[in-house]
Amino acid sequence: MKRRTLLAGLPLALAMPRAASAADYARFLYGLRQRALASGIPGLVVTQALNGLNAPNATVLRLDHNQPEFTETFATYSSHVLSATRIADGQAKYADTQDLFAAITSRFGVAAGSMLGIWGLETNYGASQGDFYVIDALATLAWDRNSSYFAHEAVKAMQIIASGDAPVGQLTGSYAGAMGQPQFMPSVYLSTAICFSGHGAPDIWHSNADALASMANYLVKAGWHAGQPASEPVYAHLDSADGTGRENVRTLGYWLGRGVQRLPGAMPLPPDFPAALVLPDGLGGQAFLAYHNFYVIRRYNPSDFYALATDALGRAILS
Repeated sequence: MKRRTLLAGLPLALAMPRAASAADYARFLYGLRQRALASGIPGLVVTQALNGLNAPNATVLRLDHNQPEFTETFATYSSHVLSATRIADGQAKYADTQDLFAAITSRFGVAAGSMLGIWGLETNYGASQGDFYVIDALATLAWDRNSSYFAHEAVKAMQIIASGDAPVGQLTGSYAGAMGQPQFMPSVYLSTAICFSGHGAPDIWHSNADALASMANYLVKAGWHAGQPASEPVYAHLDSADGTGRENVRTLGYWLGRGVQRLPGAMPLPPDFPAALVLPDGLGGQAFLAYHNFYVIRRYNPSDFYALATDALGRAILS
């Protein structure tokens, strides 16, 4: 599950699993139906969306209750997500879609490397989108966690059907309800997904153009600064880690004065450019300068590891 889908219900996620009964879940679905109807979704759509949902999805419950602890180091994490296969697949994808990336960058100002990195980590460039019916997954999570967030997302998924943007059978995604190549929650799809051609509904499942343009639109809405990097690896010859971390934004000149060295080929930046020094594994491990767009990527997934790895993957693909 993507971390950004967990935040609203995190305290509830720590509760013991609820005991399932057909009557209990039927009452829950009745309440979800009433909520959807009250929001203006036609009854026929609600009936269609909830058809066949007679019990919580056992696979969703198993996956949600057995999420791994995120205790690995960045070195270990990056060795998993920045595999030679993922880099090679990204290079092949970029070779096939280079003109598309150029067009999206021209319109939105988001760098191809950042989009490639997110695309690769989210769904392996569209190859691993998940095959759960998202309303089933969202209803299960809403019931099990007693979560208004996931119930709200289930209603938003019904709204997608009601608007004609996608049929029921197309609403597939992760067990947390994240959909398509960019792994958007239904509410994000409704507020952010776009059809890059300008005609028809956004198809973030099958259209690379719509998926990538929607991803770029998300980043722009989150505050992306065109023409600026997100992060970069550096040498950091420091005596202590005092003042490091993404919360401590200084200037590039300050960090250079403390012994940070940028690598050859780094984008030219003025000394007063705001920057933080991130040491994901502490003093002696890898070091990165993080800029404004690093924090924008964290809006996509609020993890330092994720934001650093997406940037690193993009650099590897384009190198």
